[in-house]
Amino acid sequence: MKIASFMSVALFAALLQSSCGTMHFPERAGDAELDRRIRQAMAETGVRGLAIAYIEAGQPQFVRTYGVRNAAGDPLTPDTIMYGASLTKAVVGYSVMQLVDAGRIALDRSIADVLPRPLPSYDSAADKRAYAGWGALAGDERWRRLTPRMLLTHSSGFANFGFLEPDGKLKFHFDPGTRYAYSGDGMMLLQFTLDRGLRIELGSHVQQNVFDRFGMTRTSLTWRADFAGNLADGFAQDGSVEPHDERSRVRAAGSMDTTITDFSRFAAGYVRGDGLSRASRREIVRGQLPITTATQFPSLQPLPEKAKFPTLSAGLGLITFEGPQGKGFFKGGHNDTTANTWVCLERRQRCVVILSNDVRAEALFPEFVRRLLGETGLPWRWEYGDMQFWGAGGRY
Repeated sequence: MKIASFMSVALFAALLQSSCGTMHFPERAGDAELDRRIRQAMAETGVRGLAIAYIEAGQPQFVRTYGVRNAAGDPLTPDTIMYGASLTKAVVGYSVMQLVDAGRIALDRSIADVLPRPLPSYDSAADKRAYAGWGALAGDERWRRLTPRMLLTHSSGFANFGFLEPDGKLKFHFDPGTRYAYSGDGMMLLQFTLDRGLRIELGSHVQQNVFDRFGMTRTSLTWRADFAGNLADGFAQDGSVEPHDERSRVRAAGSMDTTITDFSRFAAGYVRGDGLSRASRREIVRGQLPITTATQFPSLQPLPEKAKFPTLSAGLGLITFEGPQGKGFFKGGHNDTTANTWVCLERRQRCVVILSNDVRAEALFPEFVRRLLGETGLPWRWEYGDMQFWGAGGRY
């Protein structure tokens, strides 16, 4: 990948030096070298803002921020509101397992048994709470096979979003549960099922059972007015700026705003298994469905004869793998101006979280994760392909 540089190295390094924010954790061996390398790499690539957290033994060890949060040059800080993008899906997966523990939902129960009416009878044009055009599935009874497990493992059979189809209509591309293909609409259907079938409003449920539990005081699935004072805008591949989107509607596919401090608290609690039964903690990170595609996007690419990454599987709202240090899991979050990753190793409960308001930062993630966790075996090539990102249809 050819990465453009939009500022001189000297100027950008000086800017980073002046705007680096750090939470006060004990210094660790190599921290100064990590700081130096992050500043250097950002200067070389033009990345404008980046935040990183490290977790060990299930506890945050440090949170650091670098660069700026907007074109005005205001510093990115540990409490800056950043777009979580599809990290939202991991939060939703955790929330669903809480509902499983409470006996309110079963992973393998058909959504047809939960919804008051047949799914195709809900029309998004007439019902703003329908979230997607479920009416397009009329005549295809395969929707009755869908279960929460399939929706969390991205095996619904849908494309990423129905509005990206040539005719703009949702459809099945394969039988539900038979293969992995990333689908934001699958996650939206899970939210719709909770809402209409169980009368569970996802935003309130997540706020009470996740954000409040972990002390995530500056995280929400919808926009809050108090976020405006310390907010990150986004930087695109060409360096242009996109204002932060004030999302007024909860979307399980990716509406979360958060901070590096808050999400590190969630990541630590998640890897510890807080708030879940032992059985649900095991299940959420268990490889549920083998992933055989060479890359994550495009989501509906042809399947190869042999799996490119044999240990790669879909967990419940995230991806699992095995490497030289044992079992791990990860989740990314991306749009045209956002780059996030969260990587955990089960051994010693170690994690790295990186949030960036600059999509160009993704090229740096493998190196920074390796510096903190060592060689994990995470298949970065599957996650990012050749680093030439797909267009709107490839947002994840």
